Amino acid sequence: MSNASASGLVRPDVTEADARTIARECYGLEVTATELGSNQDRNFALTAADGSRSVLRIDNPVFADDARDAQHAALESYRAAGVTATAVLPGLDGELTQHWRGFAVRRSEFAAGEPMVDLGYFASPVLEAFGALSAASANALAGLEHPGLDRDHMWDMRVAFDEIGRLAGSISDEELRDRVVLAAASADEALEPLVDALPIQAIHGDLTDDNVMGERAADTRVYPSTVLDLGDLSYGWRVAELAVTASSLLHHEADRPLRVLETVTAFHRAAPLAVAEARAVWPLIVLRAALLVASGWRQLEIDGDNAYARERVDGERAIFDAATSVPLAEATESVLASLGFAGVAAGSGLQLVAAPARVSTPPLRSLLPELGGDAAVLDPGVESDDLASGAWLDADAEARLVRAAFESGHGSAVFPYGVYRLTRTRVDAQRASETWPIATEIHLAPGDSLGVSAPTSGSVAVATSQGVLLELAGGWHLAIDGVDAVVEPGAPVAAGAPVARVQGSTGARVISVTLVRADALTGADAPILAVDEPEAGCAPLVTPERVPAWRRFTQDPARLLGLPSLAQHDASADELARRSEIFASAQERYYERPMQIERGWRHHLVDTTGRSYIDMVNNVTGLGHGHPGVADAVNRQIRRLNTNSRFLYRELAEYSERLLALLPEGSALDTVLLVNSGSEAVDLALRLAQAATGRNTIVALREAYHGWTMASDAVTTSAYDNPHALENRPDWVHVADVPNRFRGTYRGAGTGAKYAADLGADLQRLADEGRDVAAFICESVLGNAGGVLLPDGYLADAYARVRAAGGLCIADEVQVGFGRMGSSFWGFEQSGVLPDIITIAKPMGNGFPIGGVITTKRIADALATQGQFFSSAGGNPLSCRVGIAVLDAMEQEDLQQNALRIGGRLADGFRALAERHEIVGPIHGEGLYLGVELVRDRETLEPATAEAAAICERLRELGVIVLTTSERSNVLKVKPPLCLSEESADAVLAALDRVLTEGW
Repeated sequence: MSNASASGLVRPDVTEADARTIARECYGLEVTATELGSNQDRNFALTAADGSRSVLRIDNPVFADDARDAQHAALESYRAAGVTATAVLPGLDGELTQHWRGFAVRRSEFAAGEPMVDLGYFASPVLEAFGALSAASANALAGLEHPGLDRDHMWDMRVAFDEIGRLAGSISDEELRDRVVLAAASADEALEPLVDALPIQAIHGDLTDDNVMGERAADTRVYPSTVLDLGDLSYGWRVAELAVTASSLLHHEADRPLRVLETVTAFHRAAPLAVAEARAVWPLIVLRAALLVASGWRQLEIDGDNAYARERVDGERAIFDAATSVPLAEATESVLASLGFAGVAAGSGLQLVAAPARVSTPPLRSLLPELGGDAAVLDPGVESDDLASGAWLDADAEARLVRAAFESGHGSAVFPYGVYRLTRTRVDAQRASETWPIATEIHLAPGDSLGVSAPTSGSVAVATSQGVLLELAGGWHLAIDGVDAVVEPGAPVAAGAPVARVQGSTGARVISVTLVRADALTGADAPILAVDEPEAGCAPLVTPERVPAWRRFTQDPARLLGLPSLAQHDASADELARRSEIFASAQERYYERPMQIERGWRHHLVDTTGRSYIDMVNNVTGLGHGHPGVADAVNRQIRRLNTNSRFLYRELAEYSERLLALLPEGSALDTVLLVNSGSEAVDLALRLAQAATGRNTIVALREAYHGWTMASDAVTTSAYDNPHALENRPDWVHVADVPNRFRGTYRGAGTGAKYAADLGADLQRLADEGRDVAAFICESVLGNAGGVLLPDGYLADAYARVRAAGGLCIADEVQVGFGRMGSSFWGFEQSGVLPDIITIAKPMGNGFPIGGVITTKRIADALATQGQFFSSAGGNPLSCRVGIAVLDAMEQEDLQQNALRIGGRLADGFRALAERHEIVGPIHGEGLYLGVELVRDRETLEPATAEAAAICERLRELGVIVLTTSERSNVLKVKPPLCLSEESADAVLAALDRVLTEGW
């Protein structure tokens, strides 16, 4: 039998053999029984001879029949509301509750699906789904009334604090016990003014990741589906349903606890929270976490053989650590911000509080009346012109901005409050940097001592040799750090009254001014204590995810300093909405929740919050973003001349000669035609081939992408870009089999001759039909497939067959050429061939729109039969000068060799990952055009399409931009700027390893 105590419950003494007996005697079933975990009851999985399964539950004797009847009524409420839950199955006598040797017994349907508690990382849609399910539960049970709901139990959050007090003594780890008790007390204190305003209703009470079964969706993520175990059903605070759910999710990414705000906002959308409930969310999360820890230790103390409880102790500790890693007051402000509530706590609600009135003095004179010279407001932000060419990465970047201000005659230099500092951005980091300052930082030129005045009236709260804290009206405080106080605590001060001095110095001096709410400064868990303390006088900074809370805790001191307010917030959602208004549905964008990118440098991109990303997809900017040589070339040439190629100027011939010099020795290609893009280059190449041969038929490979113009799209056969591509090609295009030795008709080594023979057969059929081939167009490496190298011998054999049939060979080098292969400058050199026509574009201008065609004069001159060729911007002085600058930089920076070296490092790293993670299949490519193919089965090569998309989303969170390609969209395309560094390559590998280990 069971023994109960006031501080825990021992599970019923029922064995698997007993479970088989119960199944036979009460349900007429012959089964096998396997015990499942439980803290206070006994649960068994029953399997009948026909394979059907069910779950047997033996309730702890402390639970009465009316509680069980209430659970049955709740299941009916769930069913009526469309909430999936396991039904209770009747026994031989037709009753839902059976009795066996003094125990209450029930048998339920077996819930199909996957357990979720141990799944690792949960993506944002999964967190939202938990919030929606929790809200659906609360909504379904809102009208339920039953005597069995009115019961006392330890998991009722209304008594959680008292239960923690009773159980905490079981925690033998003294440091942990003290933390649990202190956290619980703080949470209870925060709840005290709210309890009378919190709605009470029937709630599940334990709707956690451990009490639902998950269902794997089309995106391969597991979503909560079926509600389990109503053992804690009772009346309780409605918001506790949410808090219990949210707390259970914290351990899935314990170092980012604020991610569960997505669960909170999803709940709020379906079951709107009142202000008091919103304020109660995080205190209840903390209480639940503390109770889990205390209960877990107590359970082991009284039921040491409970393997389930022992397994859960570490997870419960992780939940508690995550819940308390953010100061309680800050987490509550984050909740309020995420739900759109304004105001500060007042009673059980919120009230709006005015910030101090704006002063009308000249800049900084309200604070520093003796200051000489003008104040320079510096721009350390993401879009600052002063931080170009990677200057933001220098350790002294901020000091250099200050020096420049002083050298230009300014007496002071100001780093504004709330401007995300690019100067604090870290690269190759999986977590965002602290970039958002919560104070105004003022640098003073060397000079004599200066008096410091109160910008507004108040009273002195703190006065030291390090700073002054003034208490203002409306609950605000003004902190002036880096000054020596000349007032005493408690003294009233009027606006303009002296409060401190800045010491004279032969070097620069720095002070900071923070306008902050009192509740950010007070208590043992004061939010300000969780902000890294900066050097004396400097502004503290927080990470982007903490900004919503600190925008509530603080105000811009600019209003008191006579400065313009420049504070920023993440406006990416607004920008997305703005773009959606003007975009067509066919225009693509990256990511489910795109970041707003406003800065690039080398192989790094930076969003508007100062978060950096390793760019692994931008083969357009081959040199890297923001290249100073290209920028200078544009600046010089645009000031001097930019016209069209019908005029005579030096740059066109110079650039064309440079391009021709890059061709293999002995090439007969001698003519360059310049356009604006790869699509135009391909379009022109097709026209040249048709004009030169007098034929129309173009042979293109299946699964290829060549562009978006009418002609280049006609030879684009990728079903990924156009699902109907093979059905609607014009009659002058013939689609040949793609020589993909991994997924094609022929696989493995030695397939080149077979594919070429098939192409030869196609050419013969075309000739027999009177459709002689004009040209064969092929990427030198199958870029759209993810960098799949052509089978050995294929391209040479194919070119020979095409030429024998009277056709021309076009090499599309738009993606794979220009040094990207590392071991060769051109992709076609990998196959030892020389095409008749080459198309190039993307990297030619490092982002500037340049495209080109290289061919022979004979072929080019054939175009005259169709009229004159002219491109308004193609080959103009500006584009040519940019192209020359790109070629210069590639040579000076040895980027082709870097592509070889870093590409090899990446490929080796990806292959090492394949040894540890079954989802990683073939690694394609060469140099810095690689593809990581993700598969569900290495034998069948079933594509992991949905997984690949989800993995890209998770990598973005970890600071890596990788996207998918191929017909199946299951290949991670790796084609970064050629300047990619070893450090960044290793960071990419580490991030991918983490994702494949933890989940996506």
